[in-house]
Amino acid sequence: MKATPRTAAVLACAGVVLVLSGCTRTTDADHAPATAGPTATTTVAPADAARTAGRYTRSGGAQEVYGIQQGTGPGGVPLLTVWTRDPDGSADTFDRLKVSVTGFLEREEGVRLNRGYLLDVFGPDGSLQHRLDARL
Repeated sequence: MKATPRTAAVLACAGVVLVLSGCTRTTDADHAPATAGPTATTTVAPADAARTAGRYTRSGGAQEVYGIQQGTGPGGVPLLTVWTRDPDGSADTFDRLKVSVTGFLEREEGVRLNRGYLLDVFGPDGSLQHRLDARL
């Protein structure tokens, strides 16, 4: 069975369409974190997080905070985790905490938040109170 040039061209075009149909152009802004963080954690903050929280409270930060951990999130932005004894998960309480913690980290710890950050706040029972994606 001999293929004609026209049949070969049609088959080649069909193959190209099949290959390209799965290709899309995306940017970093299109991607969420590879995996969402935990929705619950232990009620004990890691030792380094407890030390950072100690410096935070001594500098005038919220006494309820007993852990602040810094890591690296997607695209290199800071991934911040806060443990608090405050059961109040309201938006107002979160907004005050967010401003206080990020201000301390920038001012006292030299953390650069100019490209944004990710922030998880865990309450006294270890449950997730707030998750914020503040990437720019």
